[in-house]
Amino acid sequence: MSTRRLIATVIGMAGLAWCLRLVGGGLDELAAAAGDPQSVADRAGADQLVLLLATALAWLVWGWGALGLLLTAAAALPGVLGRAAGVLLTVAVPAGARRAAGVLLGLTLTATGPLVATVVAAPAAVASTLAPEATGSTGPAGAVVPDWPSQAPATAAPPVEEAAPDWPQVPTGAHVVLRGDCLWDVAEHWLTQRDGTPPTDGQVAEAVQRWWAANAAVIGPDPDVLLPGQVLTPPG
Repeated sequence: MSTRRLIATVIGMAGLAWCLRLVGGGLDELAAAAGDPQSVADRAGADQLVLLLATALAWLVWGWGALGLLLTAAAALPGVLGRAAGVLLTVAVPAGARRAAGVLLGLTLTATGPLVATVVAAPAAVASTLAPEATGSTGPAGAVVPDWPSQAPATAAPPVEEAAPDWPQVPTGAHVVLRGDCLWDVAEHWLTQRDGTPPTDGQVAEAVQRWWAANAAVIGPDPDVLLPGQVLTPPG
């Protein structure tokens, strides 16, 4: 490779690296896309995931090409170092692999190009859509006179009557089961409110049986299973 061609290749590789940095994300985004692609797709969308993966693949190809360029430059040196670099160049980057890498890198940039164009063109398209069009006839002074019909005055809407709630009313003193409630806690709270003093375990156990008997149709055969939303009435 001549010196002029080597310099041109270095400039081209630098420009390609700049394009990849502009198209793709940073190193942290590429690492996140490679390590956990599902979370990136859920957070940023499948298009962004494809763009990041394609950029990562392009960086790998670019690094391979940079290694080949470095070995090519070193192979031009005289002596043992040049011969060793030539051998490494033949092993690491054979001619067929260099052609395949060029094709793969071109396909990657072709695939990511439309995504970048879409992102850049979207604000312009939104701005052109939101821009008002000056239509209508011009008056004597050249001012634009709108030709759309005048808007009719708005009429007051009739008052809307609030509908009464259709859920059943909770009886006075009843207990609505919440998540985590158990019949023991319900009975203990009921006794405390009724008597004004904390009950004993025996009193709570007796009250549990009374609550279960009064609400057997709601609770069912197992008093230890209460479902949220059940309405329990206190025993008489």
